[in-house]
Formats: sequence, C-alpha cells, structure tokens
Amino acid sequence: MNVWIAFWNILKKDIRNYYLKPPNISWGIIFPLSWTLMQFIRAPSTQAIDIKSLLPGLMAMSVLFGTTSMLAVTITFERRGRSFDRLLSAPISLTTLVLAKISGAILFGMIISFSPVLFAAFIIDLSGINWGIVIAGVLLMAITSTLLGLAIAVSSREVFEAQTYSNFFRFPMLFLSGLFLPIAKLPVFLRPISYCLPLTYGADMLNGAINQTGVMNVWLDALVLIGFVVILFYFCHWNIKRKWIL
Repeated sequence: MNVWIAFWNILKKDIRNYYLKPPNISWGIIFPLSWTLMQFIRAPSTQAIDIKSLLPGLMAMSVLFGTTSMLAVTITFERRGRSFDRLLSAPISLTTLVLAKISGAILFGMIISFSPVLFAAFIIDLSGINWGIVIAGVLLMAITSTLLGLAIAVSSREVFEAQTYSNFFRFPMLFLSGLFLPIAKLPVFLRPISYCLPLTYGADMLNGAINQTGVMNVWLDALVLIGFVVILFYFCHWNIKRKWIL
C-alpha cells in the first residue's frame, strides 16, 4: 500500500467525520472564539497596544484548545467504534498512523489560532509583526499540544473523559505559561513549573514576534519546543503500542 495514499485517506476521513462533532465545536471552536471576543470587547478600542498585547495569549490558547479537543474527539470516537482495530491491522506502520491522526488536529489548531488575528485586523494595525516567527511558533505549539492531547486521549474511553482530563492540563497552562500574566509576576514556587510547560516557550515566541517582549531567545524557544515534540511523539508511540487502543 502506498504510504501517502493511506496517510491522506486517514487525514481526509478525520476532517470529514470529526471537525464538526459537538464536543469539538464547544471546546475547540466556541470557547476560543468567545474568549477572544470577550477580551477584545474588554480592551479599550482606542488603545491598540492593549489588543496587540492580548494576541499572543489568545493565539496560544486557541491552539491549545483546538488541537486537544480535536484529538479527544477523534481518538475516543474511533476507539469506541472499534475503527482503530481496522487501522491497526492495515499494512502501514504505527508511525505513519500516528502522523496521519495528528496532522488533522495540527491543521485545525493552526486555523483556529489565527482567528484572533482576523478579528484584530479589523480593529488595529498589525504591521511590524514578524510573521515568519509567528507561523513557526504556532506550528510548534500545535504539534506539542496535539501530541499532549493524543497522550491524554489514548488513556480515555469516552469523549467526556478525554475533555475532563485535558482540562486538568489546559486551564493551569492558561495561568502558568505567561499567556495573560507574566511569569515574573507569579509566586516564586510556581515559576519552575512554568518552565516545564511547552506552551510557555510558544507564548514567548509569539510575544517576541508580535510585541517584541519575548524573555528568551527565539532559537532557544524553538529548540525547547522541538525537544518536547520528540519526547511527546515517542511517548505517544510507546503508549499506543502498550495500550494497543483496543
């Protein structure tokens, strides 16, 4: 079997069957969009700097919820419907299967992440942003968040379980990753936890690219995120083989 044909058909099936499932709409689309609109309405319309300073956090949050919600829906529905049995018995490698399953979530998360930018474009001038770093940061965050969502979804049998477990990680990340509150303002004992979260480095990349307020070097942020990608991918690979999703 041609690997690319298998990859494309798995990806296409996920896009067709799972993008508009109710749990994904509520957590992956409505929540990020409503949070974005709430923050923009709350920010004074005459102060563009307030809206611009919100963009990195809103984009990172949209990536996090969009990707993890997508995996929670995709994996748990297929596990419950036993369709993963057929995929696992297909003549393709487990690595190809994992890459095909996460590709749709990565694409979905990246699309959702730019919705705050679309809203902001109607309100403020977005010139001066380094879009190359923004896209790289969003891509790396989408991959790490997707793999984190996959690790959680593999251990769940129902969508509500996967979404609940995901919230144990997602909501603390909103407050510990420097999205809306600078890490320097957190209590000292919480700061080491912040630097153990991949979202911290993605948010720092976006802050540097959009507001020139990044704390760390952009290459360090990217290198750490790549490290998280490698670790999470092999962990998910091992976990899938161990649990065999049956």
